[in-house]
Amino acid sequence: MSRRIPTPPDADFGARVRASFAKQGAMTTLGASIDLVEPGRVVVLLPHSPHLSQQHGFVHAGMVAAALDSACGYAASTLMPADAGVLTIEFKLNLLAPARGPVLRCEAEVTKAGRTISVADARCWQPGADGEPSLVATMTATLMTVTGREGVRH
Repeated sequence: MSRRIPTPPDADFGARVRASFAKQGAMTTLGASIDLVEPGRVVVLLPHSPHLSQQHGFVHAGMVAAALDSACGYAASTLMPADAGVLTIEFKLNLLAPARGPVLRCEAEVTKAGRTISVADARCWQPGADGEPSLVATMTATLMTVTGREGVRH
């Protein structure tokens, strides 16, 4: 069964999402970047760096969570009006393997796009020892569309 992707209400959603992401100090600090923006789908890349690691040298779980959260939020944002902001109201994170990198690929997809509340699912991948992608973490996020609130918009 293929997933039905709603048509974004904003034809310029890609440029809007990329411009908003560029304003995020947190993602800049992490060295994260957007690799892909499609209706209901965003991919964020997070390179491994010593300043993002925990005591064993793996990318810290909080850094993985931040990148997955941003991917989910921006995936939902692609399906929101141009003047809307997006805020995460809840997420569930599963850490499945140590995040070694060298680059983590955080892929988020909208599961349910709602007028006020949306849900997105994300997967964080890294290259495996066999060269195939290896799953590091999963996230399910609940996101809120925010309109009419000063300071919360793209």
